[in-house]
Amino acid sequence: MALDRWIALVILCIVLVYGYAAWFIMDQLLPPFMQRNPIWPSTFPKLLSVLAILTALVIVLGLEKPAGPRKAPEIDYHRLGDYHLGAALALLGLMVAYALLLRPAGFLLATTGFLSLGALILGERNYPVLLGVSAAAAGIIWYLVEQLLGIALRPMPAFI
Repeated sequence: MALDRWIALVILCIVLVYGYAAWFIMDQLLPPFMQRNPIWPSTFPKLLSVLAILTALVIVLGLEKPAGPRKAPEIDYHRLGDYHLGAALALLGLMVAYALLLRPAGFLLATTGFLSLGALILGERNYPVLLGVSAAAAGIIWYLVEQLLGIALRPMPAFI
């Protein structure tokens, strides 16, 4: 089995657990007055799990590939060192660091740092534009979530 099918199989297993939680666990925690609503907090996770399961199944079953002659695989898993594996692992580490620093550093600082460092890892070198766009994006996202959606996010670090 090709590498893309193995990855899709792993994603399928993860999404099945996510879908189980969305369909059977999240709805039991709702208060009675919310159970009569047409849209629940679990509606988007349910939709997302169904779409992800279908997409992963299409890849695992090989339905996305044309039925013509087989070509050599695009990703050679014997040569993983030739790809930008370091950048991918650095981005994964950066995502974990962002999740851990979101509360203590505050949303604005953590998000600006995440976007800036992520763009640096991906190769962007125009520092003034990079910091300006990252700070603007973090500020706009914070405003939308805080003011329009009414979800409280700590914008600044805990010590301020």
